[in-house]
Amino acid sequence: MTAHDRMTPSMELHQNVSVPFERARAMPKSVYTSAAFVAQEQAHVFAKDWVCAGRAETLPNPGDYLTLTLAGAPVIVLRDRDGALRAMSNVCRHRMSTLLEGRGNTRAIVCPYHAWTYNLDGTLRGAPAMTLNETFCKDSVALPKVRCEIWQGWILITLNAEAPAPEIALQGVRALIPNLDMATYSETYRETFRWATNWKVLAENFMESYHLPMCHAGTIGGASKLEEMVCPEGTDAFNYHWILKNDSVPLALAHPSNTTLQGDDRRKTWLLAIYPSLLITLTPGYFWYLSLSPDGPGHVNVLFGMGMSADWLADPEAESHLARVKALLDEVNAEDKGCTEKVYRGLLSDMAEPGPLSHLERPNFEFAQYLASRIPA
Repeated sequence: MTAHDRMTPSMELHQNVSVPFERARAMPKSVYTSAAFVAQEQAHVFAKDWVCAGRAETLPNPGDYLTLTLAGAPVIVLRDRDGALRAMSNVCRHRMSTLLEGRGNTRAIVCPYHAWTYNLDGTLRGAPAMTLNETFCKDSVALPKVRCEIWQGWILITLNAEAPAPEIALQGVRALIPNLDMATYSETYRETFRWATNWKVLAENFMESYHLPMCHAGTIGGASKLEEMVCPEGTDAFNYHWILKNDSVPLALAHPSNTTLQGDDRRKTWLLAIYPSLLITLTPGYFWYLSLSPDGPGHVNVLFGMGMSADWLADPEAESHLARVKALLDEVNAEDKGCTEKVYRGLLSDMAEPGPLSHLERPNFEFAQYLASRIPA
């Protein structure tokens, strides 16, 4: 057995990022294919950093809720009676059944197993047939809280009490794009899907636009040029790049009534990768996003959403513009699904070997550095 054979995936990852970017290669195969490495990601990344649960404007009314699983923990995000968004455990404090499913609106959280009932703040309202238990005290029972903050309209949650607030960790985003306020955009569509690839393959696919001319030849591949793409250095919390779009998708450009954006900023598309797994495409007219969660090494669960800026949403032709963008993004997603699933199948080959990175893949290398900073060697 060679020294390399004794290396764990995390050791290989740390070795991978130990060189300057100019000599960087794609991440080692093992970090995509190892179940043990997924467990490390769940423990050191998804349980410790902020993860996106969706958009705040999609839960406008008291009792509106959504559910998700964060690092193996079922979580409820809901609008309480005072109008605040809060997150809490989605597990009953009695016999540990999960409580709510999917999305919806509720006046109270009722356990489907024994009808223990919780208020919208997570406190226990009632528990049938518990009066003869002398140790039971209703007032001492509540669903554990989960940290929940709204940043630029995004619902971010974390299991980590020590994680820096998003406004601190992500303050560089607002400095980067001061004239595009994501909090003023509104989500108009969302769906979930599951693809047969590793979550990092899909994340990296978003982080680089090097693949656009080939993978998206049938859709958006011709809307931008490789020589116009810029990939600056990112930060410890996110990476980014931008591309300049032509007028083939009017909704990607600043609305004619927008007098704030000038010059190339009127046609600039920003691609923001908020670590670990919120991927945002932001244009002057619309946005779309992916929020990823691992499902073993070979599958990823995806929340996909899209919406419009306030000025385009007010446009008389907004609905038709959005329908065209939605149809386009359906095709783009189908192309990305094909490309990223091919990459994962290739990763499983004994003959596969990570190759050198292009200057257009700087964000991928920074993503690898982020993972290495979280996962011990």
